[in-house]
Amino acid sequence: MNQAPTDVVIVGSGINSLMCAALLAKRGKSVLVLERNAVAGGCIRTEELFPGYRHDLLSSWYPLFVGSPGYAELKDELREAGLEFVQCGYSTGVVMPDGRSLALKQDLADTVRRLDRLAPGDGAAFGDMAQRLFGVDAALTFGLLGNNPYGARVAWLLLREWRKRGMEGMAAFAADALENFRRWAERTFRSDFTRALIAPWVLHTGLGPDEASSALIGKVTFAAVVAGGMPVVRGGGGNIVAALLRVIERHGGRVLTGVDVERVLTARGAATGVLAGGQVYPARRAVVCNVTPPQLYGRLLPDAPAPLRERAAAYRFGRGCMQLHFALSAPAPWRDPELLKVPLVHLTESMENVCAAVVEANNGLLPRHATLGIGQPTAADPSRAPPGGWILWIQMQELPSRLRGDALGEIAVPDDGRWNEAVREAVADRVQARLEAVMPGLSKLIVGRKAYSPADLEGMNCNLVGGDPYSGVCSPDQFFWLRPFGPSSGARGHRAGYRRLFQIGASTHPGPGLGAGSGYMVAQRLAPR
Repeated sequence: MNQAPTDVVIVGSGINSLMCAALLAKRGKSVLVLERNAVAGGCIRTEELFPGYRHDLLSSWYPLFVGSPGYAELKDELREAGLEFVQCGYSTGVVMPDGRSLALKQDLADTVRRLDRLAPGDGAAFGDMAQRLFGVDAALTFGLLGNNPYGARVAWLLLREWRKRGMEGMAAFAADALENFRRWAERTFRSDFTRALIAPWVLHTGLGPDEASSALIGKVTFAAVVAGGMPVVRGGGGNIVAALLRVIERHGGRVLTGVDVERVLTARGAATGVLAGGQVYPARRAVVCNVTPPQLYGRLLPDAPAPLRERAAAYRFGRGCMQLHFALSAPAPWRDPELLKVPLVHLTESMENVCAAVVEANNGLLPRHATLGIGQPTAADPSRAPPGGWILWIQMQELPSRLRGDALGEIAVPDDGRWNEAVREAVADRVQARLEAVMPGLSKLIVGRKAYSPADLEGMNCNLVGGDPYSGVCSPDQFFWLRPFGPSSGARGHRAGYRRLFQIGASTHPGPGLGAGSGYMVAQRLAPR
């Protein structure tokens, strides 16, 4: 049975899908979004895990979204739909098991002063890096990340920068972009503490400090967070989904949940619609799929050309991630009370420990000392907890998707290498003990604890293969012009292997980050503003 045709059918309802749909609907196109799960939102999901506590189960922070062109276009409508971002004046920080810590405000100049007090010269080095990043290199760095890599704007950008810099200057930029974090940090900073402060930010795109391009990732993410802060959605990230849905529906678009798309339909080399539950959903203009390459060129396009299927099968996913949520009866008992003001604090021993934990996870081992991203959404949004209550949002990004052992030899892993409840809770116990070292008395304040293993995350969102929150590692061979594939593969940028078929999401340019960049770019292609 055929449903009524729409201009654009979008498969999946993550933030890129909803942004794309909202922009297309606002620009006069008929849009239909189909989501396999019972709720829309992809990695954005807010639930009341414990009475009175509203937890963001997966993603929670939106610095890239609030600075995106899509948000700029929809800002007024989203505000009318109830969306409100809040901040608290602080950005990030670090704490070590030995009790040393540092809290940073949302202020570049203040960060320079704090780092210089910690280690004379490190603040100035950070300031010089930030000035270059947001100054002379801004047009090239953010222009490459913010535009279609195969579009005319990028071609003109590269030509303009080549005229300014010359071949040697362009080669120097490329070399800096490929450098690993450890090498850059050892050359730039005097203090191990400064390196430990910044190193965990490399993990937020799935890389490790010893991997190519990790220096650029570390610089961009850390400096952007210090400059722009860590905004959260008042009431929980689920409200960003609700607001986008209202915008889509206000302009005549539709979002259907519980609809599992089985296949993309094609005719004469072009996408014509999708098949789901025995129903055909025709598309007049385009089919847009927010899925990973193996899903697109496997399940949805089983007859795709062999080169595309081979490239999809070779696409690499990164390490697993674990989310752990604590509801507390009182604010976290940090040794340093200033840390209560910080939205996201990293716990690690050193940059070298981050490097070691990455290697252990890559080898299939539960790390000895995993880096903990300790989120405190209630620092900016007290409404998420009962009066006096507190929420801790814990993320670990150095975990194996398949288990081969425990680096400490304490946790028994199953013979089949799969995550199970026993392993998950044993890791959660280890995390809680690790937190207790920097928050004495934490256990007495716990109202509830809920953990999600890499396997649990994949069960919640099929794009998180093996628990990889970034839908594919952002190494140079899978980034920018090569995310996914590239010009010789039959797919490039957001164009999939058929006419009128597009791919968006974290597996595509500009990668992960909740900035809705790929959704915006495809909307621009289908209905230019």
